[in-house]
Amino acid sequence: MKKHLPLLCLLATALTVGAAEPPARPNIVLVMADDQGWGDTGYNGHPDLKTPNLDAMAASSLRLNRFYTAHFNCSPTRASVMTGRHPNRMGTFSPGAAIRAQELTVARVLQTAGYATGHFGKWHLNGKNGDKNTTDIPGRAILASDPLSPGKLGFDEWVSADNFFDLDPVLGRNGVPEKFRGDSSDVTTDEALKFIKKQAGAAKPFLVVVWFGSPHVPHIALPADKAAYSKLSEQEQNYYGEIAAVDRSVGRLRAALRELKVSDNTLLWYNSDNGGAAGPKSTGNLRGSKGTLWEGGLRVPGLVEWPARIAKPFISETPCSTLDIYPTVLAATGAVAQHQIQPLDGVNLLPLFDRKTESRTKAIPFWNHLGKPGHAALLDWPYKLHTDAVAGRGKKGGDAMPAVQLYDVSKDPKEAADLAAQQPERVAKMTAALVAWKASVEKSLSGADYPTAPGK
Repeated sequence: MKKHLPLLCLLATALTVGAAEPPARPNIVLVMADDQGWGDTGYNGHPDLKTPNLDAMAASSLRLNRFYTAHFNCSPTRASVMTGRHPNRMGTFSPGAAIRAQELTVARVLQTAGYATGHFGKWHLNGKNGDKNTTDIPGRAILASDPLSPGKLGFDEWVSADNFFDLDPVLGRNGVPEKFRGDSSDVTTDEALKFIKKQAGAAKPFLVVVWFGSPHVPHIALPADKAAYSKLSEQEQNYYGEIAAVDRSVGRLRAALRELKVSDNTLLWYNSDNGGAAGPKSTGNLRGSKGTLWEGGLRVPGLVEWPARIAKPFISETPCSTLDIYPTVLAATGAVAQHQIQPLDGVNLLPLFDRKTESRTKAIPFWNHLGKPGHAALLDWPYKLHTDAVAGRGKKGGDAMPAVQLYDVSKDPKEAADLAAQQPERVAKMTAALVAWKASVEKSLSGADYPTAPGK
């Protein structure tokens, strides 16, 4: 019998390996700044701003060099993160516009799949802009009675504001106003970390959405955060000081995940909600700014850290969007959306994470639906088509602004050399695709995507 022991041991080992538990479902942490432009990081070459924690994350993660927001303003982009659908489909056209209650959010899907879900910071999807940025109750607190609160859209716990917020804010803790002290980013991170520690201690997978209220105006930074910029103007001190607090918060989140020994299997995603609003340095000297469909209004920092899946850092020039967060998170967690609302406008980026592709399967659409007919654009890499463009925030371009424009943004990121006259076939093809997509949006707005019409 003894001579068979090695064979038996080998078989036992093989059976053990074959029966090994599959890897744990990843935790998800989605972090978003408010109005941080493409140029507002050290790693993207800002001449004055220091962002050591974001720089460290960029050096050790997947750096999405062509990351775009679904819209040039905050509420619409937030709706895209929650749903993977363009915000126009649910009527979230502008800041303060509400998401539709019928939409299937990433929080609802992961909650059903057994994840603990928490939202911390700016919400701005409940159709309210709230009181002025007051530090008195009720402040910007979202109440429990709000039909579009984070709690109603899939979050187990939430400490949230209905818009941006600054020092010493009043936020809603699960719908009850509560007074806090300190910088808004620090407050948001404190609450998110309490939730993360609780879930990590219970060995339960979690979705944590951390949406900072900075560096949105008014810029009011702590004196300690302004100190590094004392030689600059007061306005710059406050702006850079707010980003310093955001950067510190990112560092605290990353450090806590490591200390809790959950960082390897946590997908940590960082981006902003729209392009910069603080001048050329904020946008990285791209054309346009917040409020426009030019690169400066849509292109933002984008970082993804997930050591268990993205073992080696790399930089990708593949265009990606906030529309892609929802389908990527579902694919990463294995969560299945029952009765998924279609169509989705985003794509699953896991093949990009795994370095199995350098392209995307869908063009990225943009549309200011409030206009008549409204500036729209389509990014079909490397070309970006503009129709009915406007020169700036609400300013008509007049005779100097052609009805259709085409740019190769891989070579011309400042959108300076219009190629439309040189490539009429490409213009016709992309224009037809954009028109068809806009028609599908109008169909969605009619309520056709839902089992019942909106409000029923």
